Amino acid sequence: MKKFQHLACPQLRPYIDRYWGWESEAGEHIALPQLLPGTGAELYFHYRSPFHFRQQDHTLEQAFAQAHLLCLRQQSVSLSASADLGFIAVRFKIGMLPRFSPIPMKEVADQIVSVEDIWGQPARSLCQQLSYASSLPERLELIQAFLLRQLQPEAPDALIELAMPLLYRQYAHLSIASLAAHFCIGRRQFERRFLAASGQTANSVKCSSRFQHTVRSLMLNEQMHLASVALDHGYYDQAHFIHEFKKFTGSSPAPYLKLARNKTHFYNTSQGH
Repeated sequence: MKKFQHLACPQLRPYIDRYWGWESEAGEHIALPQLLPGTGAELYFHYRSPFHFRQQDHTLEQAFAQAHLLCLRQQSVSLSASADLGFIAVRFKIGMLPRFSPIPMKEVADQIVSVEDIWGQPARSLCQQLSYASSLPERLELIQAFLLRQLQPEAPDALIELAMPLLYRQYAHLSIASLAAHFCIGRRQFERRFLAASGQTANSVKCSSRFQHTVRSLMLNEQMHLASVALDHGYYDQAHFIHEFKKFTGSSPAPYLKLARNKTHFYNTSQGH
């Protein structure tokens, strides 16, 4: 399987973490992962067959749109194996999707939204152009040009845009009260603005960040001990982590990780920013 990662252009780098993607080789059958709740937002553009999936309630298998936005917050999605994989994903930095999307964040959480439902005719034109593109550089150039046209010069709430990455990175030690104090506003006002801008409570983002970083550590380093990783990431003890893991995945960590490590996963290594 071919994999790639690219940084965004300088104008988009403050808002987009990376472009990345996979492409299967001829005859290759790839077992795809279960996508877990978190804080992320990603656009996927499929130039081969789109993902097929089952949600946490194990409903019938469904297909994603050819180009779609995914923002999992409370739900998980199990992707089906694929023999015809080819996609480019745009990974937004936390809190930065509102710079591009006209739809409130609360309306896209836990929804699989077609790009056409978000951006209308410009997105339809982009998808048509991508269908004619024959190389990765050409596809990336089209996607990047589209994102530059959608970029808004001002954040809907600049304070919350600054607060979200702080909470994402310092979830283990930073309280909501101290974060509000850092920005010189009351906690209630901070929480109201956070919810309005992000579609989530500040505490939900704190918990999701902790869970997301813990699972990522366990997936990228199989030698790490579960209990010590949980403590390092701010859980009270191993039981606390297991309880939260079951809430998000419906499974205990050990059996989940055993299965997940035998599949591919979307936890890309850091690019140093």
